[in-house]
Amino acid sequence: MNKSILNIDIQEFINKNINSDMTTLALKGSSFESVETKALIEQIEAKRKCEKKLPTWYNCDQIYYPNKLHIEQTSSEITAAYKSRLIDGQSLIDITGGFGVDCYYFATGFEEVIHCEINEELSEIVAHNFKQLGCSHVKPLTTDGLDYIRKRKAAWDWIFIDPSRRHDTKGKVFFLKDCQPNVPIHLNLLFRHSKHIMIKTSPLLDVSVGISELSHVKAIHVVAVNNEVKELLWILDRDYHGDIAMHAVNLKAAETERFDFNLNEEKLARLSYGQPGTYLYEPHAAILKSGGFKTLSQRLSICKLHPHSHLYTSDTLLEFPGRTFHIETVLPYNKKDFRRLGIKKANVTTRNFPETVEQIRKKLKIQDGGAYYLFFTTDYQNNLIVIITKKPEHGT
Repeated sequence: MNKSILNIDIQEFINKNINSDMTTLALKGSSFESVETKALIEQIEAKRKCEKKLPTWYNCDQIYYPNKLHIEQTSSEITAAYKSRLIDGQSLIDITGGFGVDCYYFATGFEEVIHCEINEELSEIVAHNFKQLGCSHVKPLTTDGLDYIRKRKAAWDWIFIDPSRRHDTKGKVFFLKDCQPNVPIHLNLLFRHSKHIMIKTSPLLDVSVGISELSHVKAIHVVAVNNEVKELLWILDRDYHGDIAMHAVNLKAAETERFDFNLNEEKLARLSYGQPGTYLYEPHAAILKSGGFKTLSQRLSICKLHPHSHLYTSDTLLEFPGRTFHIETVLPYNKKDFRRLGIKKANVTTRNFPETVEQIRKKLKIQDGGAYYLFFTTDYQNNLIVIITKKPEHGT
């Protein structure tokens, strides 16, 4: 950590060039003897990524930024705040601290929060930033979180873990055992030091695989932001042996869309199929990840178009956790019938369809945008169809 970066003139330079072209800055070089060009650019790039993701950090003076990779990997403020509302107590230990965003928000509900980060420089950065942010009751420790727990007889109300992909694992990670730390093999150790565990994982992790690797899972939160799934949260209770509650949450600026169910309910729910009616419904991304398709159909008394299409329909307008469309017409998928409509510009979506959006746009000569929303999908009789829709005038 080069503390010269915190000098007033260098901070002014960073703020002045927050939107500058990095290639141009790199060619100009640094005019500060104590800070290299590379370090300046790293600060600017990292801070730039925080403007929307971490506005509290972005708008605070004298914040020191790590490599932008740490910013990309950390929780956003909106998801960290959501986590903090799920749990509380006297004490929490985060054994994979990172940039400290989650700990900052956990501190609102706990009297004592311990932030463990094995990377010495990152730990030093976090400690400095907590002081700037006025976050006084988070204790940053430069240590391996698992080792810290293992060597102590202490117990905490909650343990938080955000495992990352191991360096020796190539490609995408679909198993918790491929992450660092390997939570499944250390679960007994963790439960000896806390009754409650929260695990944050990538949305790439398959829910059924995670359930098979873990034990005492009480709830799973699938968290999306503006219809993009950002993380899965696993709530483990040492004494829990019941059904698993699923919470599909879509966080938006003005509202939070959520759909709650449990796995046994989904297993027993009855699913209805039907042809497109007056309205078409597309579940938000967290529901699509959670797999609550049958429960959604049964609860709202709506029909699904096909087992794998994940689109629903009804003849009356319903309040739905996702996007709602008014169906203008439905066509079999062929170029001749579609061209008769004269639609040259539309928003295109595919669900359970053999062609990509790009292929369809090229084939049917459709530009992006406009008032029409076209869904290329398969109905329950396995026919390829095109559903031409528009947003309801008083809908979403």
